[in-house]
Amino acid sequence: MAFLTAHHTDVGIKKKTNQDALLLKTANTLKGSVGLFIVCDGMGGLSHGELASATVIRGMAEWFDAEMPRLSHSAHIEEEIFWELEKCIKQLNEKILNFGETRKVKLGTTLTALLIVHQKYYIAQIGDSRAYRISDSLNQLTKDQTLVAREVARGNITEEQAKYDPRRNVLLQCVGATKEIEVDFSKGDVQPNTVFMLCSDGFYHQITEEELALNLKPETIKNNQQLQGKVVQLVELVKARKEVDNISVVAAKVL
Repeated sequence: MAFLTAHHTDVGIKKKTNQDALLLKTANTLKGSVGLFIVCDGMGGLSHGELASATVIRGMAEWFDAEMPRLSHSAHIEEEIFWELEKCIKQLNEKILNFGETRKVKLGTTLTALLIVHQKYYIAQIGDSRAYRISDSLNQLTKDQTLVAREVARGNITEEQAKYDPRRNVLLQCVGATKEIEVDFSKGDVQPNTVFMLCSDGFYHQITEEELALNLKPETIKNNQQLQGKVVQLVELVKARKEVDNISVVAAKVL
């Protein structure tokens, strides 16, 4: 198993700083390539959002380098991956929380992490960044941890109403804001000729799932340059539709 990869991040048309942060890490093992792909959307005044998202990216990159050589050969990889991921994320949560409390500032970040190992994918989710899978169809693999998503799930508002609800950016949790966090984990099988895409909310508010499925069809993407071109094109489309938030995308095609 091998990957084509692409990423693009843009400050957008209004904000002065980009508080999003991305990670793409791959490594070769005897059983094929493994990959860790992450999008973080930081929040906080001044440069604090950037600090929160960068702290998580750096910590997760160090985790991958330290733990994946062992985990990729483990006989109990599925059980161990979730346990190790949760431990790492909670340590990063405590680190950011302590920083904020010491300096009397509030900061935090979303985290959508996709780990692909030996024909399996594992997702760790906190906040409202998203992961999608595109093959014959498009599937959203994560659930938004927002107030409006919870209201939709409870039947109090419709999905159409949620798009324009003024509370749509209110998160139920993020990394670094509270002492207790619950990481939402999911997993599944990985088939060849599949595209996985991660993005911040600044990307998906102004684009449809039909447009994503059409532009990221696996059979139309033959190399890294084509995938990168598609990703940049989609981000520019979102900017043209006057999205004011930072916009970030990570994409990986499994060969």
